Amino acid sequence: MLDLKVTGNSHPTPGYSLLRLTDPQNPLPEILPGQFVQLLVENAPHTFLRRPISVNHVDRTANELWLLIHMIGEGTTQLGRLAEGDSVNVIFPLGNSFSTEQCGSAPLLVGGGVGIAPMLYLGSQLKAMGITPTFLLGARSHADLMQLEEFEKYGRVLLTTEDGSAGERGFVTQHSVLSQERFSHIYCCGPKPMMIAVARYALGKDIPCEVSLENLMACGLGACLCCVEDTDLGNVCVCKEGPIFNIKKLKWQI
Repeated sequence: MLDLKVTGNSHPTPGYSLLRLTDPQNPLPEILPGQFVQLLVENAPHTFLRRPISVNHVDRTANELWLLIHMIGEGTTQLGRLAEGDSVNVIFPLGNSFSTEQCGSAPLLVGGGVGIAPMLYLGSQLKAMGITPTFLLGARSHADLMQLEEFEKYGRVLLTTEDGSAGERGFVTQHSVLSQERFSHIYCCGPKPMMIAVARYALGKDIPCEVSLENLMACGLGACLCCVEDTDLGNVCVCKEGPIFNIKKLKWQI
């Protein structure tokens, strides 16, 4: 648990905050792609629990932790209002991580909505390993797409929008690349129906696939049982055993 200082807070699109945090005294600890943090929310009288946020990126040169926050309730809205110089209490890093050791030479990273957040850091780590990933990002419209210039630093970026205003029209699972190319590994985060559709595609093609679950989390430590998910090992806490799962471990109806 650390008190981190806000070094910047921008709004890449309405309703979203890109919060950048640093430890002014020490280097940030090791953080793996797919892990998350729990943020204490202050000055929010109806918010009693910390808010779990996926790690969006870690800039080691600037010693910064990036968090992409969807401002949808009192807690996340208050976090989105933090200003440079403010302090926020953070428990991190939490959870497990995406596996990268055997991802092959052609991984596909799929993100929808705020689910794009962990894909940026994962892509940067793959690039550092000498692997250039393909990003497949989905949104309602062009106005909802975020951080495209950052993603382009690490790999090829493909887009889908529901209204056709950017990339191909439709959902990520309808993108033409899925029928034209063969991928070695798939990583995915986003709305559950999207992840189920991607998992179904991966199973049909016999491609290893991992998803980052976004179950409701309260404690982040496996004590409150808010985030339980049914797996082949029974009910497990997503915050402790996840949030990253191989799709073959999940008892989804896919």
